[in-house]
Parts: sequence; C-alpha cells; structure tokens
Amino acid sequence: MFTGLVEIMGTVVAKTLVDTSVGGGNGFTLVIGDAHDILDDCKLGDSIAINGVCLTVTVFDAKEGTFKVGLAPETLRKTNLGDLQVGEKVNLERAMSATTRFGGHFVQAHVDCTIDVVSVTVDPPNSLIYRFHVPKHEIDYLTYIVSKGYVCLDGTSLTVIDVDVQKREFTVMLIPHTQERVIMPSKKQGSKVNLEVDQLGKYVERQILSMLQAEHSPVSQLVENLVKKFTK
Repeated sequence: MFTGLVEIMGTVVAKTLVDTSVGGGNGFTLVIGDAHDILDDCKLGDSIAINGVCLTVTVFDAKEGTFKVGLAPETLRKTNLGDLQVGEKVNLERAMSATTRFGGHFVQAHVDCTIDVVSVTVDPPNSLIYRFHVPKHEIDYLTYIVSKGYVCLDGTSLTVIDVDVQKREFTVMLIPHTQERVIMPSKKQGSKVNLEVDQLGKYVERQILSMLQAEHSPVSQLVENLVKKFTK
C-alpha cells in the first residue's frame, strides 16, 4: 500500500530487455539511481513504487544509491515503464509503514492504464493545469474519476478539478511545491502517464452489482418496489 506522496525522484541508470545477471531473472529489468534517501532501510524483496507501479527490489546498493527491479509482461502492457530511457527521472515511493502519516490516498500502485496529456496551461500566478484524455477500455476507467475526487498519476496523488464525460477528459492542478518534487512538469502534450483510479469506487461498484444481480436479494427487491411505486 502506498499514499501517492512521492518521496524522491530517481534516475534510470540501466534498462535491460533480457537480464541474465544477478536479480535479473532473464527478463526485463530497470536499475534506478539517485535513490540513496529511500534505501537506508531497504531489504531484498521490499516494494518500491516507480511512477506509480509497485515493483519488487531484487538487487540494491545503499552506498551507491541504486536498486534493480524486474518488469513482468503485464506491467509492460499496462504502464509506461517500458518506454523509459536511461537518464530519465522517475517518481519513487516506498511502501507505507505502520507509522507513516497518511497524507495522500489509498494507492495500490497497480496501474489501470496509461492516458495521454491533452494540454498544459498556466493557472496564474504559479500553478499548472494538466488535461488528460482517458481512452475507452473494456472497463471504463473514466467512471471512477469524479470532480474533487482523487487519482494517482505516475505515482502522484492529485485532486481532480473537473471531468468532461463527452470528451473523456479530466483536469488536475499542480502547485509549485508539487512541480518541484515530481516528474509531471517534464510531461508535454501527447506524453503518456500511468493512471490508477479510486480503488474504493471499484469495490463499492462490485458489491452493489453483486447485490443487484443476486436473486431475491434485499437490494434488488427494494429496487423493484421503488420501480413499481413510481411507475404506477
């Protein structure tokens, strides 16, 4: 579990498509550097979110400030991590501890899909408004995005300003403090961003649908009675 409050920005120092070295697992790996500040208590197998993607540390060097993670095919399909290049900055956050202040929102770091930056505009005097387009999928992730709700974008917990259902777009705002501490300001029109929507909304929807679809459930009977009442 994570909070969406980015701790530091790291740097991609290596990208290997088939890593046969220690901790590589003969698969796609990334090595992240400039991570000294989050490796002081690191252990093999710990979870660190990179751009909002929960990944397992397979090798690390606290003195050098580097760690390695492996990326599964599903991760490469669902996220923008496969597009990262050596030298690019990434958002980093360690998994929550029992004593962590919970200043963001419930983030699983299980990315739902990638979305595109539509525009970036200045909101005077010093904020930035980002507009994103949510493509259609088998699951309509736009359903879980509501005005003044929250989303996780590349691992950053942000408040939604508004949602345009017709255009399938929504906006968020970055204050100067956030602009200095996350990678979003490096994103331009057309850039892909990792999206994780409100998980609580998903669970609520699943429970309601299950109750509505269950035969003779109290909820379905209540709905039937209301329909009969207002259609007389």
